[in-house]
Amino acid sequence: MDLERVKVEKEEEMNIILGQSHFIKTVEDIYEAVITSVPDVKFGIAFCEASGDRLVRYDGTKEELEELAVKNMRDINAGHSFIIIMEDVFPINVMKAVKNVPEVCRIYCATANPVEVVVADAESGRGIMGVIDGDPTVGVENQEDKEKRKEFLQTIGYKR
Repeated sequence: MDLERVKVEKEEEMNIILGQSHFIKTVEDIYEAVITSVPDVKFGIAFCEASGDRLVRYDGTKEELEELAVKNMRDINAGHSFIIIMEDVFPINVMKAVKNVPEVCRIYCATANPVEVVVADAESGRGIMGVIDGDPTVGVENQEDKEKRKEFLQTIGYKR
């Protein structure tokens, strides 16, 4: 078995959700979950089939994001995995709906950080082993940091 790191390509301000699913209907169901959570959302989704035609299935509301999702899944190329690439929306706005899609088995990450996907390549196929999401920590927050965090959450509308 060989391990490979695959960098997710995206613009800095874009958010992604990377996960695992198990059925050809994944694209349609995640599409519906995302647009019913945030009706004007701009996103692309791509899903790697692990059997049958073994195609990258895709959809979305913005062609450039669909193309980027497809490119990333072609690079990752791990069965039954999916990526959602979003603009101008945080994963928290759609995460609950995505997790509630019956085909979704797990979420590896939901982030705007740089991401590398650790993929195992074996005789039997390819699979995601985990992700590297962002940079390591450099310390522990102090009282001033706590206040900045709370102020930021208020600014973006998540706390009063």
